[in-house]
Amino acid sequence: MTGRTGPGLRDLTATRGLLYGGDYNPEQWPAEIVERDVELMVAAGVNLVTVGVFSWSRIEPGPGVRDFDWLDRVLDLLAGAGIAVALATPTASPPPWLAHDHPDTLPVTADGVRLSQGSRNHFCPSSPTYRAHALEIATDVVARYADHPAVAMWHVGNEFGQVCHCDQCAAGFRHWLRNRYDDLTGLNSAWATTFWSQAYGRWEEIVPPRAAPYMINPTQRLDYRRFCSDTLLELYTAQRDMIRAVDPSNPITTNFMGFFPHVDYWSWAGELDVISDDSYPDPVDPDAPVLAALSHDLMRSLAGGPWLLMEQAVSAVNWREHNPPKSPGRMRADALRAVAHGSDGVLSFQWRASAAGAERFHSAMLPHAGPDTRLHRSVRALGADLAALAPVAGSRIRARVAIAFDWSSWWAAEEPGGPSARLRVLPQVLSWYRPLWRRGLATDLVQPEADLTSYDLVLAPQLHLVTDAAVANLRAFTGAGGTLALGPFSGVADADAAIRPGAFPAPFTDLLGAGGEEWCPLPDGGAALVLDGHRYPVHTWAERLVVGSADVLATFAGADLDGAPAAVRSPDGRLLYLAAVGGDDLLEVWVATCLDAAGVTPSGIVAQPPPGVELAVRGEHTFLFNHTGAPVSVPLTRASRDMLTGTDHPHAADVPADGSVVLIERQP
Repeated sequence: MTGRTGPGLRDLTATRGLLYGGDYNPEQWPAEIVERDVELMVAAGVNLVTVGVFSWSRIEPGPGVRDFDWLDRVLDLLAGAGIAVALATPTASPPPWLAHDHPDTLPVTADGVRLSQGSRNHFCPSSPTYRAHALEIATDVVARYADHPAVAMWHVGNEFGQVCHCDQCAAGFRHWLRNRYDDLTGLNSAWATTFWSQAYGRWEEIVPPRAAPYMINPTQRLDYRRFCSDTLLELYTAQRDMIRAVDPSNPITTNFMGFFPHVDYWSWAGELDVISDDSYPDPVDPDAPVLAALSHDLMRSLAGGPWLLMEQAVSAVNWREHNPPKSPGRMRADALRAVAHGSDGVLSFQWRASAAGAERFHSAMLPHAGPDTRLHRSVRALGADLAALAPVAGSRIRARVAIAFDWSSWWAAEEPGGPSARLRVLPQVLSWYRPLWRRGLATDLVQPEADLTSYDLVLAPQLHLVTDAAVANLRAFTGAGGTLALGPFSGVADADAAIRPGAFPAPFTDLLGAGGEEWCPLPDGGAALVLDGHRYPVHTWAERLVVGSADVLATFAGADLDGAPAAVRSPDGRLLYLAAVGGDDLLEVWVATCLDAAGVTPSGIVAQPPPGVELAVRGEHTFLFNHTGAPVSVPLTRASRDMLTGTDHPHAADVPADGSVVLIERQP
């Protein structure tokens, strides 16, 4: 799916099993602390650490100066202990001297404010000066350590996501637009610049979407988002190509950030040898487990198989307004959930808690209070758990259900000037995903133009923008016997965010046998929807549909839509459409209707998890997580064994409160 041909995770896990460790920042510590750290890592079962992410100013304290002695000692110590290193190119945070000597490397906001150093990520992605210095320091790091026995993977930069609106970015944007549209005639047509007298006669007139008196051209903003994502990808691939020329053996990655709004990860996925992600679920958010599972499924889908949890927190973070710690059980569950959804390792930020700096209150595998603590004992216990689960590494997950998700569609759907700013994409995706998660059904995320032939059901909770290629692909999917379910505000816009004329969802109304004529954001208090004789509240959004040959599955009750169709199904049963936003009860029934239409039913050693128990299946392994606060007995269809304790469960698995169990079918 992603077209990767280089080394990958399998090369890392073949001899190590599941990977375990985290970010390590030895530049913050004296040599004797580093030696003690390595001893403690070995005791905790750590087999991989990320080094050098924020070390640019330590390696290059002044222009052209190099100090590698400290890093030589660190890598030698780790290699001697058998701990592998994901060595970073330290380009995410330039040293102060670069900003001082070259202010053009600093980013500029849409309001025209040039940002300063003193934090991190303070660079303009389009700056030739930044690019040259970044590639130079990365080249020297790689040249020195490509053959070092500790280095097992390369980590390029960190959390790419910088956005700038300076004149350098304006020039880059114009170059990007020339490649996309060839000439100004094509651009003016795509941007519909006859509106508000915006027609461009010279390329030099075009600037990034900066501060303006009123709303900005939506297609200009959409293209600038695409440009920013592509520009950051250029930074990554420049370093990747340099690394690959020197070291063709070790895999190369950078860390994603789940459903991050500023980078289109579909366009990046094929450029990474290993898809890796940073995941920080909030321990007091009841939706955190399902949102984490959804993000993990996205990473597995981007990877087309196993991926790597690059960062997580073992306890509290420092960047929320209020930061409760995780319990040991919650930390364990968060880690094992990632493995259950396809990760071949669990890495944390960070190994040793920082004594100073902005993240001094962020938890770490080795806390300020030292190794004789509940937290560090939990870290060691998790290392033992992951060692016991070594056979899971490399195993794959077969999903019959997919959710269509696209970054351009997300961007276009939430552009200012729409019918309602309250209709947000990710909450819709989560609400449609939650019933699948509760059933323990494996679910992929798919780009709408991707191959869909392996799925029985594709859900599109809010696919606002659909390209012509995506339309053809989705229609072919239903034509071949697949079932497609569309949510509200889908099929509205084309690739340029222009409204597709006619009733909505315009590309599919002929198949559906129905079409919408009006978007109807609901007043406070909402309305209701009647499905299978039951009444469900709906809120935020509704649509006025006109039905031809479609079957009406639900109707509205109340407001100005009383009795109007609220959910319809095509005559052949292969296309369903929900024209409202509802709560959990409605989505449970709606998704069940979609599953029934596609003939998707649960299977495995747990047919149906009890309420409050999370289920995930990876290969031969069944993961159970208890969120109820009390012990739960989970009925089994076949006798099984707990991989973590060796306990046999002939008929039911007992999962303790706040506990996790990993089962494999017991062979007779």
